Amino acid sequence: MPPAEAIIERIRKIALALPDAYEKLSHGEPTFFNKAGVFVMIDNHHHGSEHLSVWCNAPPGAQESLVEADPNHFFVPPYVGKSGWLGIHLDTGLPWPVIADLITQSYATTAARKKSRRRR
Repeated sequence: MPPAEAIIERIRKIALALPDAYEKLSHGEPTFFNKAGVFVMIDNHHHGSEHLSVWCNAPPGAQESLVEADPNHFFVPPYVGKSGWLGIHLDTGLPWPVIADLITQSYATTAARKKSRRRR
């Protein structure tokens, strides 16, 4: 397993390759935003967490189905899990193309939620 900083750098490259994405520290962890808000948060064993992970904004139903199907790789994160966010363990061997797809989906989900708020 690569060191945490190498994994975080890989997440950074994926997230920042998306249009208008930018990074800020939030709660002491790298967090990625687009114009609509947060779309990915890194959890580098924050508050004693067992795994290095990312928390992603997920479309409706995705969190429940992925956690149920594969709890080794996916979990309901604290704080934002009740809003449907998905936790992804980065140290359990989930393939990087899957992680990248979920981050891209999170970016789109965040952008879509802002658009739907504007229509109300």
